[in-house]
Amino acid sequence: MNTRLQVEHPVTEAIFGVDLVKQQIRVAAGEEMTFRQEDLSIKGHAIEVRINAEKLPDFTPCPGKIRTFHAPGGLGVRMDSALYDGYTIPPYYDSLIAKLIVTGTTRQAALARLRRALGELIVDGVDTTLPLFDALLDEPAIQTGDYDIHWLEKWLDAQSEA
Repeated sequence: MNTRLQVEHPVTEAIFGVDLVKQQIRVAAGEEMTFRQEDLSIKGHAIEVRINAEKLPDFTPCPGKIRTFHAPGGLGVRMDSALYDGYTIPPYYDSLIAKLIVTGTTRQAALARLRRALGELIVDGVDTTLPLFDALLDEPAIQTGDYDIHWLEKWLDAQSEA
């Protein structure tokens, strides 16, 4: 059994309405899970963006001190991060500094909520991947969900050629 939670577990939690961490702790304590597989059904849409302290366009790590941090909030917005004003991002670890998860009843509602949340988010002091997400939200393939695992690589190549 693989007991590790995937980085994207908040998306699963959002669309199924189940706290996976709580369930994992219950099982580790010898308790029963509070649901069965057949009890689960997908409700709505969820999108997660992984915000890294990286310099674009080549995604090189960008450690440094956060001058200002403001997390977005509101209905359907979840921000997982340990950032705060004055925090220093060390150069020794993965450059992931935050996960922004949004939900909506439809894909378009989730995308609109993501656009608003990205507009509220402030990470000042280091370069981040935030401009990438702003650009991606304008892409028709992202709007419609018509992409595959190779789409981003091709899109980035096309941007560097332009």
